Amino acid sequence: MVNSVGSSGIFQPLEGDDPRSIAGYRLTAKLGAGGMGKVYLSYTPGGRPVAIKVIRPEFSEDNEFRRRFKQEVQSAQRVQGLFTAPVIDSDAEGTSPWLATAYVPGPSLAAAVAEHGRLPVPTVLLLVAGIAEALQVIHGAGIVHRDLKPSNVLLAADGPRVIDFGIARAADATSLTSSGVTVGTPTFMAPEQAAGSTITPATDVFALGQVAAYAAIGTPAFGEGTSHGVLYRIVHEEPDLSGLPEELRELVTRCLAKDASERPSVSEVIELCGAASGQTQLRRPEEWLPTAVAADITTRAAAPAPAQTPPPPLEAPTAGAPAQPPTAPAQPPTQPVQPPSAPAVPPVATELNHPQTPPPGFGPAAYAPTVGATAQSAPMNAGPAAATGPTATGPTAAYPAAVAPAPEPPKKKRKGLITALVLVGLLAFAGAGGGVVYTFMKDNGKKTNDQAADGKKGKNSAASPTPAGDPTATPGGDESNAPAAPAQDPTPVDYKGINLPDEYHLSMADEPVQPSNSDTDTDVDFSYDDNSYSDDQVATENGKLVLLTPGQEGSLETCRSETRFTETILTKQLSKGAQMCLTTDYGHVALITFKGYAPKSDPSSYMTVDVRVWRNAVQPKENS
Repeated sequence: MVNSVGSSGIFQPLEGDDPRSIAGYRLTAKLGAGGMGKVYLSYTPGGRPVAIKVIRPEFSEDNEFRRRFKQEVQSAQRVQGLFTAPVIDSDAEGTSPWLATAYVPGPSLAAAVAEHGRLPVPTVLLLVAGIAEALQVIHGAGIVHRDLKPSNVLLAADGPRVIDFGIARAADATSLTSSGVTVGTPTFMAPEQAAGSTITPATDVFALGQVAAYAAIGTPAFGEGTSHGVLYRIVHEEPDLSGLPEELRELVTRCLAKDASERPSVSEVIELCGAASGQTQLRRPEEWLPTAVAADITTRAAAPAPAQTPPPPLEAPTAGAPAQPPTAPAQPPTQPVQPPSAPAVPPVATELNHPQTPPPGFGPAAYAPTVGATAQSAPMNAGPAAATGPTATGPTAAYPAAVAPAPEPPKKKRKGLITALVLVGLLAFAGAGGGVVYTFMKDNGKKTNDQAADGKKGKNSAASPTPAGDPTATPGGDESNAPAAPAQDPTPVDYKGINLPDEYHLSMADEPVQPSNSDTDTDVDFSYDDNSYSDDQVATENGKLVLLTPGQEGSLETCRSETRFTETILTKQLSKGAQMCLTTDYGHVALITFKGYAPKSDPSSYMTVDVRVWRNAVQPKENS
């Protein structure tokens, strides 16, 4: 149960349908809910509070949303500004997608104005300047916020924090938004958003003007009411700024220009804030918020501590005693019992992503091994330290052991004896000769041997298992257990004039290589993204790219030897004829030659490339 928080209602108790743990993060309280999902309070192993947003099931069921959510979160993780809440962890592929950000102990601007009324001019100027500085960093990472509003601005003791940047874009192309579900807030949208036109960084500047007006007046600049009515006024009417202080009039009026080209840049917004305050450079005092608002920070700083409920101590087993599950007898047991291999977890807890999680609470006491526990019991508590794969799915620190485990019970020695006998048998078998080579391949959820046999993506003949008992399995009769290197370079295959549309991708395992946007594809080897709000780019999710210099030869040898690896290349770096080496995780090498873009008369957005592929040309990445 979550700690009591009085009447403030800031930290809400977890209810029956709320998870108790997410990928190793123990949830302590519910912080709120919105159009995209619910937000919970948790802690890292080191004791730092974090806010975890779990996406609504309606969005989780949309594959296009998941793809965009993963892309936007990866971009958001590059944003490291003083006035942003950084994204520290995420999982876009689990049962319910989620992301974790730093917890900010402060009210939202919406909550502060609703409870305490409009803010004084000096506070508004510092607020707007801080948000503008946050937008500089966000836009610099190639992201447009799209949903900047008072509830996405948190008021901390040292300045504002902007949250949820870029996440609204993930929902733009889903079937939900097309059927009427609104993610953005109409009251704070820009005219181009309402009209379905191109979104640019200037869109966020318009929203910033509305946020400034709301903070200074206490009501939205375009009024309230139905979504259609508000959006009509945003597009066709002027804002109501009758209650706006004179010091803020130029700043807000310029930000709320209907024409995006007439709005100031975020740098100019900061300059306007400085000029309005009578200073050439803003200085943020220690107490920049009104006293009543600052008091809310103190309340939120007292976040509920993570629950500390370690398993009850158990006595060490007596030699020869039968193993029994722990019980809760009315009288003390007369004979010690064998402890379970893992602490029991209450069945009422709902778990996301990880079927079994550490016991409640973080810290040495909660994760000390039970007396008599063995190494085999560790995987039962599937926690953050056991997470694998390209995406982190929990706190990154392993849980320390407080005490050393007791000696193993006598019955474990029998297992050790059996293991030794098995090893001796294997060594004897290996010494008996025979050219049998065993290849053990681990399925990582993406590629299977059946897929390789069917000719689907990820096929890699060089990595296929060798049939047991085949004396000709190793080329040249070599009986070594090490994989044999290719006798010669694979023959390249050329694909000329591929028109790759925006948000489509190529897989080098396909035959022929051709554009695809299938949600079931896992081989996003080379993709093109025509961003309307930042630099266009090409990227890979299953490999590494290298942009060759003009003097380099586009050959297999060059691609094998290059180590200037990246996952993205800005298209502004590409001139006609530019060549890129792509090495996929599955052992394929490709030379991609940029040929140009779609003509302006073409309604589609695409780039044209030539592709030369050497399949199974390098050693596949482990577990690919």
